[in-house]
Amino acid sequence: MTSRVLIVIPTLNEALHIDCVLDGLMPFVRRHPARIVVADGGSTDGTRELVAARPEPEIVLIDNPRRLQSAAVNLAVEQFGDEAEMLIRIDAHSAYPDDYCDVLLAEAQATGAESVVVGMKAVGSGFWQSLIAAAQNSRVGNGGSAHRVAPVGRFVDHGHHALMRIDAFRRVGGYDESFSHNEDAELDLRLRREGFRIWLTPRTRVNYFPRRSIRALVKQYFAFGMGRARNILKHRSRPGLRQAVLVALTPALALSLLFPLHWAFTIPLLLWTAGCLIGGVMIAREIGSPGGILSGFAAGAMHVAWSAGFWVHLFRHILGEPGQTEEAAA
Repeated sequence: MTSRVLIVIPTLNEALHIDCVLDGLMPFVRRHPARIVVADGGSTDGTRELVAARPEPEIVLIDNPRRLQSAAVNLAVEQFGDEAEMLIRIDAHSAYPDDYCDVLLAEAQATGAESVVVGMKAVGSGFWQSLIAAAQNSRVGNGGSAHRVAPVGRFVDHGHHALMRIDAFRRVGGYDESFSHNEDAELDLRLRREGFRIWLTPRTRVNYFPRRSIRALVKQYFAFGMGRARNILKHRSRPGLRQAVLVALTPALALSLLFPLHWAFTIPLLLWTAGCLIGGVMIAREIGSPGGILSGFAAGAMHVAWSAGFWVHLFRHILGEPGQTEEAAA
């Protein structure tokens, strides 16, 4: 029996990508009982007009006043969830294989998992975006995250959200809208606590378009770090070893400010610089381009920004400041 499917696409200024994403989904929608909901957070670049001009009755445009991806998905499920069994989350800033949704449904049926997650590959064009993509695809940058390297089919704690059974999504309360980032990992934690299973499929993946500048990359990973700190504080959990190393990075580098007292305080900074250089050489060999050396420093910037964001949110919590939504993340 074919499952009824609700496809949700959070958008915020995605005029460059939205038509391509919708075109790619329409063959699936024509074969399945499915609805596409584009939840827009107030785009000013023509995204809304492009969606509104689409002739397909299966595509619905709704307003997402809170602008966040988490709020977009929650709103779509609230309004249209009763008519579907499966929720597929699509990010407009990505590209998908033609059989993407078909594979997700087949994997959910074959494994019985309540959530199916996928691997991600960053794809860049132009100088900086290509270097950032190389950093994010490398273990130097992603730390070996299961969904960032070539995945093997298995049950996991977390992955890039693709499909969820709507009854499971509702059972745990949907996304926590106080999270602008890391909302997926936070939801996965609640899914696992309720006994639901998360399957990482090796049969399909997402091609993700990363930020186009180091400044935008740093801003993104700073927000990721804040989201992770918020997650840990909410659930009173402990960071994994890889995350603990990143948490220690900012205070270690801050010691370099004490170099007038003794040169030894610069050792963490020197080690970080050497690590970026060695990582860059490794990435350059992987991609076959000497420009990859700069990707090592892009990876280092990601790590420092994540660590700084973690500490900023932690200090805000200690000082009793209210939680803040750092950025509309669509």
